[in-house]
Amino acid sequence: MRAAGNKAGLGLALVSAATFATSGSFASSLLTAGWSSGAAVTVRVVIAAVALTIPALFALRGHVEQLRRGGRTVAIYGLVAVGGAQLCYFNAIRHLPVAVALMLEYSGILLVVAWMWARHGHRPGRLTALGGLTAVVGLVLVLDLLGHHRVDPAGVLWGLGAAVGLGAYYVISSGTDDALPPLVVAWGGLAVGALALLVAGALGVLPLAAPLRDVTLASTQVPWIVPVLGMSLVAAAVAYVAGILGARRLGARVASFVGLTEVLFAVLFAWLLLGQTPGPLQLAGGVLVVAGIALVRLDEGSEVAAGLSREQLVATEN
Repeated sequence: MRAAGNKAGLGLALVSAATFATSGSFASSLLTAGWSSGAAVTVRVVIAAVALTIPALFALRGHVEQLRRGGRTVAIYGLVAVGGAQLCYFNAIRHLPVAVALMLEYSGILLVVAWMWARHGHRPGRLTALGGLTAVVGLVLVLDLLGHHRVDPAGVLWGLGAAVGLGAYYVISSGTDDALPPLVVAWGGLAVGALALLVAGALGVLPLAAPLRDVTLASTQVPWIVPVLGMSLVAAAVAYVAGILGARRLGARVASFVGLTEVLFAVLFAWLLLGQTPGPLQLAGGVLVVAGIALVRLDEGSEVAAGLSREQLVATEN
């Protein structure tokens, strides 16, 4: 049963990473057509929240009291892990190359490891440390960060803010104590995040420009609604629900490392949908990222073998 749960968790985490990764290709077609990044992410979150409303209300039956108790957690999830993370990331790419901004955001996995150590005494083992280093080196190669890039301090601060949001996403998503149904958490977080993004847009913090014209996707002219629905339903609604389900089975630490595969999937989808062919160094980096994740999984396996069950290990991470 434990092995089946681990496999299911890994599968769900990979589904989440893959669906999240499609957002780059969908959004790219809109940005090329003149959409602002703020408009793209706001529309994505708003539509995803609306799409999950009815299923979430059905899932909420019998859990209203839990929602009252967990309302604060859902609000933090929406403000920090959904709205805050995306607002910080899209502000970061106004000052930094996308690759550098992504690297800063994904440093959030190191914050997850640090949180587990400080909060729960989960000192990272040698394999986790080695896996983290291996994955970071692979990420550098995948994102092609070996070239010279201008570093803007404001962009770095926004990027680190996105990292905090990403770390919060995995820590909160993995929570199992008196947990609300994952569908409810995803819906509540998206609703709060949507409100935060709309307020940011109204205040002028997040520019909102969305010309409703046809866009190019996979070398084909398609209506603008196609990528909008793709990044809203696939890259948000499905991605967040699968991510929470996977994180609850794997725990925040492993789920955050598996989340690195989002970058690999993003490169793959950019190749298939936008014709952006990955180079040899990017492919080598992908191998290193996967190797790093495998090392972290092995380290967790050694903890279980030492007497800490999978359920206890996940429970102590919450």
